[in-house]
Amino acid sequence: MTSESQALLNFAKTLSGHYSNQNQAQENPKDFAHINIFFRPLPWEILKSPGFYSEQSYDHDPWRPYRQGIHRLKPLQDGVFIVENFGFADPIRLAGAGQRPELLNSLNPESITPRCGCGMHFREIEGGHYRGEVEPGKKCLVPRDGKLTYLVSEVDVNDTDWISRDRGFDPDSDEQRWGSEHGPLRFKRQAYFGGHLDLEWLKW
Repeated sequence: MTSESQALLNFAKTLSGHYSNQNQAQENPKDFAHINIFFRPLPWEILKSPGFYSEQSYDHDPWRPYRQGIHRLKPLQDGVFIVENFGFADPIRLAGAGQRPELLNSLNPESITPRCGCGMHFREIEGGHYRGEVEPGKKCLVPRDGKLTYLVSEVDVNDTDWISRDRGFDPDSDEQRWGSEHGPLRFKRQAYFGGHLDLEWLKW
């Protein structure tokens, strides 16, 4: 195993899991809803490369996630871990797959379409602690209230914590149009999904 392969495997294992901000929501329910994030490795055969399914949902409504994605992990490039972002057809069919991974068997690889400009670039800032942001260029466009905004997404993740903040900005003025006014969402890992990952899963 090369050092780059080991680094990539460690990163993939760190991402994999179920995270909840229950503590934050209980301490400050006025400003933070209780949210669950699932980042579940896909069987290698689906993308013919290492990949993930992600899902974010309110705890009171787990079967109607407000965000779903397919992600492909790229080979390490100059110390940058690249996680590509894809949409897919008929997302309601996979709703709840964070908790019930057997639903992923219905994913049709041919329905996957790139979300251009929306990949995440991560760096390891210290042992087992990764910091990521949307790829540069302001090209990850998100419609909100009838207008396009560009996404600024920031994530810090390690073996126990997932801290994230998403904001949308006006492409012309760079003024913030949406996003948390009360700081980042702070999640704790509730379950680990990466125990089975190995070099065979990393192959391209």
